[in-house]
Amino acid sequence: MLNLDFSEIETRIIRFIKEYVSNSQSTGIVLGLSGGIDSATTAALCSKAIGSQNVLALLLPEEETKKQEDINDAKDVAKQFNIETQTVDISPALERIYTTIPVYDQKDQICKGNIKARTRMIFLYYYANKFNKIVCGSSDKSETLMGYFTKWGDGAADIAPIMDLYKTQVRKLAINLGISERIALKPATPALWPNQSAEDEMGIKYETLDLILYGLERFMAINKIANQLNVDQSIVEAVKKRWLANEHKRQLPITFKLGFRTVGNDFRLSR
Repeated sequence: MLNLDFSEIETRIIRFIKEYVSNSQSTGIVLGLSGGIDSATTAALCSKAIGSQNVLALLLPEEETKKQEDINDAKDVAKQFNIETQTVDISPALERIYTTIPVYDQKDQICKGNIKARTRMIFLYYYANKFNKIVCGSSDKSETLMGYFTKWGDGAADIAPIMDLYKTQVRKLAINLGISERIALKPATPALWPNQSAEDEMGIKYETLDLILYGLERFMAINKIANQLNVDQSIVEAVKKRWLANEHKRQLPITFKLGFRTVGNDFRLSR
C-alpha cells in the first residue's frame, strides 16, 4: 500500500522545490542537517533541485545531545551531495535563554526540548534572512500527523518537501537517492534530550504506525484497520486520538471571524 514509484516521486519533489525557489526570487535554501534520515533526504532533494552551490546546511549541535556519530553522518551526506555546511554550537545561546526565564525548570525536559527546537529555527531563519534564502523543513507525514514535532520549532519552515511521505516511504526514497542504508534505517530522534527515541516515545514502530495512518487517511473504520494489521483496536484508537488532538499544531493561529473575509478562514486572493 505504501509502495510508490520513488523515481517519479523524486522528480516531482525536485520540480516543486525548483519552482518554489524560483518564484520566491531567493538565492537558494538553508536547512538544518542533523544526521537523521529526514534531513538527509531533504538535503539531497534540494541539492538536485537547485544545485548544491545554492544550498547551505547548518549543523546545530548542543552540549547535552551532541553525538559525534550524527555529526559525521550529516557531514557525509553533505559531502555526498556537495553541499556547503556550517557548524554552529548553539549551547551558549541555549544557556543564556535558560538563565533568563524566571520560571525555568531544568527537570522539565519537554519545555527545555522545545526551547532547543525553536532556537535551532531562530538560527536557520537568521541565515535565511541574511543571505536571502528560504528555510526548507524536513518533517515527514508520520510525525506531522502525530504532532511529534515542536510547534514553531522543527515544524516551522517555508517549504516542507517530504511532509506528504510517511517515514517508511522517506526511507525508501532515501535509498533511491543513493543515501546509505545505515543512515536511511537508523533510529529516528528529535535529539531534544539524551537518548531520545521517536518510536519509544510514541510507543509504536513506524512500520505499524504508517499503515494505521494510511488507513485513517482513507476513512477506514478503526476495527477494520485493526483486523487487517492484526493489532489491538486500542492501538488504532490511540493513534487516531493523538492525530486529532494535535490538529492545532498543523494550523495557523485561529481567529474569531468578525470581518467580511477573515485571514486563515475564508480569505482568498484572486489574481
